[in-house]
Amino acid sequence: MIETSCQIDPAKPIGTVPITLTINGQRRSLQVEPWITLLDLLRESEHLTGTKKGCDHGQCGACTVLVDGKRVNSCLLLAVTRDGAAITTIEGLASGDGLHPLQQAFMDHDAFQCGYCTPGQICSAKGLLDEGVAHTRDEVREMMSGNLCRCGAYTNIVDAVLAVMEATR
Repeated sequence: MIETSCQIDPAKPIGTVPITLTINGQRRSLQVEPWITLLDLLRESEHLTGTKKGCDHGQCGACTVLVDGKRVNSCLLLAVTRDGAAITTIEGLASGDGLHPLQQAFMDHDAFQCGYCTPGQICSAKGLLDEGVAHTRDEVREMMSGNLCRCGAYTNIVDAVLAVMEATR
């Protein structure tokens, strides 16, 4: 007869996986259910509600965050698949009390109306600028096309991105 011992660790909830993420510069050790999306982890567990849940199918871009510096739709990623990653949300872009240049440019160019898509737009624009592959208005428009704005502030959004692009050249 084989004897087995099944001990439950009360510190580790049943059905979870340990992961480590650096979220907005802070290293976090988390216990995550394997089916939780990065979006839901950020909003529900980490209370970073700037990242918005729009379509929940990766089509609107409201949930865009930066993962290891690359822009991604967080609704399409299981959190456990990003173990060890650095995540930047809209809350992590500003430096202290000062706004990130993109946040300021969005205000200066009136690049939002209702504001729902703005966090995803700004995170996507940050990734776009870091990629360094867009140089013209048309290229910015094309490369930001994964982020939808129901209010139609596209012209102002592109103006804001181009203003920051010009200022950093």
